[in-house]
Amino acid sequence: MQLGINLGYWGAGMDADNLAVAQEADRLGYAVCWAAEAYGSDAATVLTWVAAQTRRIDVGSAIFQIPARQPAMTAMTAATLDSLSGGRFRLGLGVSGPQVSEGWYGVKFDKPLARTREYVEIIRKAMTRERLSHDGEHWTLPLPGGPGKPIKLTVHPQREHIPLYIAAIGPKNLEQTGEIADGALLIFPSADHLEDTAVRHLRAGREKAGKTLDGFDICPTVPLAVGDDKDVTTLADTFRPYTALYVGGMGSREQNFYNQLARRMGYEQEAAEIQDKYLSGDKQGAAEAVPHDLIDKTTLLGSVDRIADRMKAYAAAGVTTLTLAPAGFTLGERLASLRAGTEALERAGLA
Repeated sequence: MQLGINLGYWGAGMDADNLAVAQEADRLGYAVCWAAEAYGSDAATVLTWVAAQTRRIDVGSAIFQIPARQPAMTAMTAATLDSLSGGRFRLGLGVSGPQVSEGWYGVKFDKPLARTREYVEIIRKAMTRERLSHDGEHWTLPLPGGPGKPIKLTVHPQREHIPLYIAAIGPKNLEQTGEIADGALLIFPSADHLEDTAVRHLRAGREKAGKTLDGFDICPTVPLAVGDDKDVTTLADTFRPYTALYVGGMGSREQNFYNQLARRMGYEQEAAEIQDKYLSGDKQGAAEAVPHDLIDKTTLLGSVDRIADRMKAYAAAGVTTLTLAPAGFTLGERLASLRAGTEALERAGLA
């Protein structure tokens, strides 16, 4: 199992620290550095900045939002980033959510599975550098009856095949991801529930495509807080607002994929209470309603030995790249967490 690092969103006042974190992860031998986008910083610019100031670590989009870009533009960006980074780019895609898709991009959030499949098909075609044409439900290239002609990508990526990941939570999305992608980006992963909530669906998709999970990258992001095992409860409390935001307030009441995931993990009543309080404006109450057990199972908390044991459990559950999101109020704390992650992986015998 390899380790990755997730820088999250840029522009939150820690940009210089984030670059230092990426550079330390590069020095420590982390496999990949991911950057996110929502409705603030875009991931492509951040990844270019990081790639220019690192040497070996891959850089990946977690995610490029599908409603934000035409698929041909995403192919152009991927090819350019792979070329500039010397073959270190990983393309992560996701449909985002209805609030961002419709409120920020003005793109109707409908048929997300079909839209994703078609988006990936166009990107794959464009990356072959053959003349691009496509006749689908969501995109037609070139447009009929006009001056457009099939054209081809002029940029040469460093590699013939750029790894393509999809951020997936729901069972149908996970199955399709297994079928059409090279890896899956997961969130709120519990090693105890991973087979039921994710891996079996990914496996079904691979089987549909005539493949196995061999070579498929299962890549969850896991918050990390290092400390004394006696202080695990305090460490978990650090992530209460984060968990409440996603389970309670990310998306609408009817379309909150993270809330649905918590329910599938057995926290049905708790997930409903968190959402009720968050959507009513009681964010503090929502955070307090998050069960300690839910946080502990979906994060890495405590001593290096305790974290090593959890890493073993993730590896046994099928995780191939464990992406860490280290907590810390200072750069020194975040860098120490990175080093602890490397130490834990070695103690687990997974390095």
